[in-house]
Amino acid sequence: MPRFFVDPDITRAETLPSEFYTSASVFDEAKEKIFARSWQIVGDVDQVKVPGAVAPFTMLEGCLDEPLVLTRDLDDQFHCMSNVCTHRGNVVCEGAGTERSLRCRYHGRRFDLAGKCTFMPEFEGVIGFPGPADNLPHVPLERFGPWLFASLSPTLPFQTWLDEIPTRLAWMPFDEFLFAPERARTYTVRAHWALYIDNYLEGFHIPYIHPALNETLDYGNYDTYLLGSGNLQYGAAGEGEPCFDLPTDSPDYGQKIAAYYYWLFPNFMFNFYPWGVSLNVVRPVGPNLTKVAFLPYVWKPELLGQGAGGDLDRVEREDEAVVELVQKGLRSRLYDRGRYAPRRERGVHQFHRMIAEAMG
Repeated sequence: MPRFFVDPDITRAETLPSEFYTSASVFDEAKEKIFARSWQIVGDVDQVKVPGAVAPFTMLEGCLDEPLVLTRDLDDQFHCMSNVCTHRGNVVCEGAGTERSLRCRYHGRRFDLAGKCTFMPEFEGVIGFPGPADNLPHVPLERFGPWLFASLSPTLPFQTWLDEIPTRLAWMPFDEFLFAPERARTYTVRAHWALYIDNYLEGFHIPYIHPALNETLDYGNYDTYLLGSGNLQYGAAGEGEPCFDLPTDSPDYGQKIAAYYYWLFPNFMFNFYPWGVSLNVVRPVGPNLTKVAFLPYVWKPELLGQGAGGDLDRVEREDEAVVELVQKGLRSRLYDRGRYAPRRERGVHQFHRMIAEAMG
């Protein structure tokens, strides 16, 4: 039996072994088997707003550490490419700006904004130059609303990964959501990345860990809906609390929904509130160290500070405290695996099954 086997029957299943959360070698293995094959958010269209715009970045810094560059070429097309020169491996684009081409300052090799090698000094007489291997390798790039996603080696198509979000929430004007950098936060959590997601994927702990949030939600009607590439937690609004004004063509019309909490494997969340959305990116740094970015995009600013999405900082700090305690507990010689609450921990069970499959 595989070492990370999780029984598909939640009533019989045991959780992942503590080794998954504590082993440095397993952490490194997961980088290649999980994250190098995953879709990751890499920015939004405003980062490359005009033809000629370039924006270098590192995909999952501290984990994959892959140097990439977003460009918007002179024909107004988006590209995501390796930011490593195909001559001697120097980083090509060193800063965001507007350019007509990309030029490596080490030896002068030049690329157009679609990554094609167009010039190299002192290469006269080199047979077959330039060839396809001299171009910057492209990375699959997709757009949803204003957001750009890329993958080094995707295991499934982007639309399959995104699943039902564009249809269930088709009434939301995503392109009107505006990034609010002053409200963005990055948190350091002294715990394994998957432990942070375990906590996110169940509302079981809300009455115990989040008393203020619990007052805004109807815990009895809190539910989880499993998707092919993740899941959706419905945050039902408590009496008198803010909720979405759903159109009649919404599949959820008639329900009082305070939040749509979407998680997509392995490390991305769309948290939709009546005021807009908080994009959460869980970035592994080490077996017991994680960075979590909260990226807010505001739709209705007059609703900020209200309801389930009213005090995200407090909820995050409450989550951090308990997750860090669990990380300490998982190092115990007397603990290895637990069991699942069949109704409340379906999302965690699904996540563990997906990890087990990815790890082989």
